[in-house]
Amino acid sequence: MSSPETEPPDGPDDILPAVAPQLRALRRRASLTLEAAARSAGLSPAHLSRLETGQRQPSLPMLLALARTYGTTVSDLLGESVADRDAVVRAADMEPTAAGGWTYWQAGAPGRGMQALRVHVPHGSQGDIVRVHPGEEWLYVLEGRLRLRLGDTTHRLAPGDSAHFDSLTPHRIAALDPGGVELLFVHTLLQSPTATLCLGPTPGESHG
Repeated sequence: MSSPETEPPDGPDDILPAVAPQLRALRRRASLTLEAAARSAGLSPAHLSRLETGQRQPSLPMLLALARTYGTTVSDLLGESVADRDAVVRAADMEPTAAGGWTYWQAGAPGRGMQALRVHVPHGSQGDIVRVHPGEEWLYVLEGRLRLRLGDTTHRLAPGDSAHFDSLTPHRIAALDPGGVELLFVHTLLQSPTATLCLGPTPGESHG
């Protein structure tokens, strides 16, 4: 299986200035060494160090993996305020973020046990990266056609189709149309790093 480190180099649209200091602060708050945090997230210590110093920018799968490792959410990693936790997210407040070729918008309140996103997956992006991690995922196709591989089975999803699966099932996502695919995506995050330790690492695991 591929790891998050084998993804294509980040482009100029992938700049997330708040991520580097947040990653280091959250790792220290979780009392994890660079080596331990990297191992849990399926990264090398050198790669995580580059993320923490801003030399590299993380993709969405990396952000999800690191959020799980630190027992937090992608919103927290991005330095977004969790004080109000409003129940309603207005369209005007959804700022797009580009990472690893994907574009995504926070579609739920930060600081929650589930991460709700609207995601655009361009054609040819990350289609060969297999992901395995604790939790559950639910996705709903808004526009375009999606190829979803779960274990040894391949599914083709059209607009209006959805999928709900255990994230420990090896899975990968790819857009079938040149224009890409638009998804609603909900992921459950393990809020306690201890829960991750109980599950134990999966050799060569990658995240999505």
